[in-house]
Amino acid sequence: MNNSITFPTSQLKSIIRWVIVIGVIAFISLLFPDNARFPYEFAEGGTWRYETLDAPYDFPILKPESQLKKEIQALEEDFSPYYTLNTEILGQVKKQFREQFNQQLAQAKMENQFPNLQKAPANYEKYALSWLDQVYTKGIIDWAAQHQDKGDDFVINLVVGNTTQKRTAESLKTVEKVEQILTDSLPYSRLAEPEFLLYVMEDLIRPNIFFDDSLTTRYKRSVLSEVSLASGLVKEGDRIVTRGDVVGPETYQKLVSFKQQYQESSSESRKPLGIFLGYMLLTTLIVVAFLMYLQSYLPDTLQELKKLSLILMWLVIFSYLVHLVEQSSTLNAFMLPFCIVPIVVKTFFTDRLAFFTHIVVVLIASFLSSLGYEFTFLQIIAGIVAVLTTADTRNWTKFFMAMFFIFISYFLGFIGLSLIANGDLYEVQWDMAGFFFFNVLLTMLAFPLIPLLGRIFGFTTAISLVELSDMNRPLLQELALKAPGTLQHSLQVGNLAEAAARAIGADALLVKVGAYYHDVGKTLNPEYFIENQAGKNPHDDIDEKRSAEIIIGHVSGGAEMAKKARLPKVLIDFIKTHHGTTRTEYFFRNYVKNHPDELVHPQDFQYPGPKPKTREETILMMADSLEAAAKSLKNPNSEEIDDLVEKIINAKISTGQFTISEMSFKEFDACKVVFKKVLKSMLHVRIEYPEDTKKEQ
Repeated sequence: MNNSITFPTSQLKSIIRWVIVIGVIAFISLLFPDNARFPYEFAEGGTWRYETLDAPYDFPILKPESQLKKEIQALEEDFSPYYTLNTEILGQVKKQFREQFNQQLAQAKMENQFPNLQKAPANYEKYALSWLDQVYTKGIIDWAAQHQDKGDDFVINLVVGNTTQKRTAESLKTVEKVEQILTDSLPYSRLAEPEFLLYVMEDLIRPNIFFDDSLTTRYKRSVLSEVSLASGLVKEGDRIVTRGDVVGPETYQKLVSFKQQYQESSSESRKPLGIFLGYMLLTTLIVVAFLMYLQSYLPDTLQELKKLSLILMWLVIFSYLVHLVEQSSTLNAFMLPFCIVPIVVKTFFTDRLAFFTHIVVVLIASFLSSLGYEFTFLQIIAGIVAVLTTADTRNWTKFFMAMFFIFISYFLGFIGLSLIANGDLYEVQWDMAGFFFFNVLLTMLAFPLIPLLGRIFGFTTAISLVELSDMNRPLLQELALKAPGTLQHSLQVGNLAEAAARAIGADALLVKVGAYYHDVGKTLNPEYFIENQAGKNPHDDIDEKRSAEIIIGHVSGGAEMAKKARLPKVLIDFIKTHHGTTRTEYFFRNYVKNHPDELVHPQDFQYPGPKPKTREETILMMADSLEAAAKSLKNPNSEEIDDLVEKIINAKISTGQFTISEMSFKEFDACKVVFKKVLKSMLHVRIEYPEDTKKEQ
């Protein structure tokens, strides 16, 4: 007996859907900080919109960051680095000198050179050693790269043993300077042959004073730690700001100080679990509101796991990116390309969903960001511009123009906010333009992301449709070789359907490409379709049921071919629905006529369906029937074409082929007008002129 539990497919999908939603909420909630959020939003130069605020406890007034930087910079400029004198270097140099001196003296004796040196070598050695003592006692410095060219007045702390002394750069000599002194002083040494010492001491001099990075860093930290971070104190009960007041520089600094003290004290006194639950509640509220929107306006998107995953993915990605940026002291959340979201979502879904998704992403990111309402405002404005300007990602010119407008919206919005805060263009942080420019560069990644995400999630994009419309695609090449008449028919249907789709705002590219592939199944038996026949009709040799079976088979056969070729589902749907559940009327009537005594089953002559649902599928069914029927007209005039269009479309409606179609009656009428116009152009119907004007033509 099998006791395993099985779930229906719909129930399993529902469980997975809720797991995804709960997982997204939990992941985002874990990214939030564990300290309490400051309950006020404020900006220097803005108006205090809240109630009058008094200090609930004592807190120090922190110095502005710019002031702290100036004080620290001044201390760093006055700070003297530490150098250490290595006393062992002199002994090493002396030892090396003696070795070279004795070696060169022996050489001189062998070659009978420097006679005065040979008479009194001790004098030469004594002078050199005394000179080395004198030079190395003063010290020979090896300047660190950051201290070179500091000037003669630059002061260092020289550590000699357990003592430290101040020395100026002027009093310290480098190796090059010492070698020059040696060269200049030897002629005045009263030695008869001083050039011998110059030769011996060549390349012997080396520094004995070196930069001590660890000591310098330790003392610098000690000095900088003495810098006071506060410039005053706000006592409990003191007025911080009154409602309606303009937040000036002094008040702004008090508020900044209060905010920091508030967050530090709250992190110590409040429970992190409560803060986490608060953030989770807000995140849940936003996500649930988003799901309610999907349920009301796009239920198919909510039901399909791939579509829902693609949309919720953006909430996770940008929440995590903002979290990472907030951990960095050099990065800024304004550099994150939030406008990728509306551009990508708009490509796969609708403008409305694109904007709504963008709003949800920005709302959640605003909780994670420390940039305040300015961040939220600028991201929403940029998202609106992205939705309105990004019309077609296939058009590079329009795409780059959209990027330009996004940059302008960021930049002008930031200038406006800065003017409100400071009232002066000189106070605008112009370097923010760099973050906005980098943001727009990253937003351009939407272009390669669209086809990539389309393949991953199984969506059809305009870019992929353009690729599929290439006549060198395998299925279209096979159609051209085996059924050239069908290919011409498909191209004509594509032109007819595209024009109608444009007239009612449907996806013209999609219906055009769908038309190219809708009859690929005819390549299985091309000679049985009239447009490919050049001689005897093979239907003459088989009965009507077999003929109907072959004709109907091009739908299921075409769908199988499309699946093997990995065509998108949306194109396969065109193949399945372009005949709906209509009958092969010609063979049905002939069979009834030729078998009067037999009970005929209409379903034997009926296409399997399904009926067209989308506007694009509906347009293709009408265009396919009209193009085929129009070929049967001999020397058609304008009235005949008008009657044909009305007759064919009304017949489809009366037989219930459009019962589940999303197309309205108003759109049907608009399509009729376009079909009539395009068919007249395709069939070269001339205007009927009045009788009395024909002679003039």
